[in-house]
This record gives sequence, structure tokens and C-alpha cells, in this order.
Amino acid sequence: VQLQASGGGVVQPGGSLRLSCAASGFTFDDYAIGWFRQAPGKEREGVSCISSGGGSRYYAGSVKGRFTISRDNAKNTVYLQMNSLKPEDTAVYYCATAAFVRVGIEPGDYWGQGTQVTVSS
Repeated sequence: VQLQASGGGVVQPGGSLRLSCAASGFTFDDYAIGWFRQAPGKEREGVSCISSGGGSRYYAGSVKGRFTISRDNAKNTVYLQMNSLKPEDTAVYYCATAAFVRVGIEPGDYWGQGTQVTVSS
């Protein structure tokens, strides 16, 4: 099982990045996939999640209206388009299998390695 996150980098405030999460080793379109982030000294935050078929999406309040999650099941890949980035978006971003819960999302059993996003002028 592998989840490979990529697309991070350094961007100025107001800029954009697109993260990708490429999956292999499991039946990708059976799973919801989420993006989580963790900044130094802060708790992990569930940022966004998309259901297995793409019909349901979740966004944390801190990113709603700025981030868009999508998936291409033919390519076993989930994307996170991040626009209007802010310094507080700086974190390591991880993709993982996930579940929608009563408040937010929770990670499942499969995690990828993180990709660093730094928003700084």
C-alpha cells in the first residue's frame, strides 16, 4: 500500500499550489481520501476529504472557499487545489484514507508521506 503526496513548495501569500496524492496497492475507488496537515507545535488538522465516488466533500472552516479537492479514479489520484494561500497554511500536508465523522474527518489505516507547504513572503 502506498500513498505518495507531492506538489508542495514555497509560495508567497496569495499564491496557489496543487497537491497530488497518487495511490497504489489497494482498491482506490473503495475509499474516501483525506488531506491532513500538521504545523510545528500544532495539532494535526483534517483539511479536506472526498468520498470514494467524488460525490461528497468536506472542507475545514479554515480553508473553505480557498481549497478544492478532486479525484481521478482512473489515475488513482486525489488532488488538492490550494488558492489564496496564507502564512497560516504553512504545514506538512499528508494524504490518507479517511472517513467522514460527525464533526470533520478522521484518518484511516493508510497514510502517505508528507509534502511541505510553506507560505511566506
